[in-house]
Amino acid sequence: MPSQLVMLVLFVLATAAISAFGAIFRPGEWYAALAKPSWNPPNWVFGPVWTVLYIMIAIAGWLAWRAEGFGRAVTVWAVALIVNGLWSWLFFGRQMIGLAFVDIVVLLALIAGFIAATWTPARSAALLFLPYFAWVAYASTLNGAIWALNR
Repeated sequence: MPSQLVMLVLFVLATAAISAFGAIFRPGEWYAALAKPSWNPPNWVFGPVWTVLYIMIAIAGWLAWRAEGFGRAVTVWAVALIVNGLWSWLFFGRQMIGLAFVDIVVLLALIAGFIAATWTPARSAALLFLPYFAWVAYASTLNGAIWALNR
């Protein structure tokens, strides 16, 4: 069985890989030209928020693994991480706002599933996902509003 430190590093690396993949797809001129709701945050907010969230995501995955190994919670964590990375590709890379909205709603459900799966065996992991859930809920409404404004 791998050591806890090795596994923490692996969870951090997996999360960093998804973060790096998402960072490939920048907002750019296309995004700047879109109509956005008045409550759209400035672009500089996203980097710091996601940095903190990705750290919390990595630690939460590791805590879930510590509690139950590679079970249901870690599977949901991994699928959520992939769906998270796909959002940037869909929204910024492919400019498919509607499909990105579907993706982010699925992500929100996966985050809720992780919270539910870890609530008893790894409460700290569940609690680390609460800000992630709140941010993705906000981002979902923002994605939906941008889609509605730019049809």
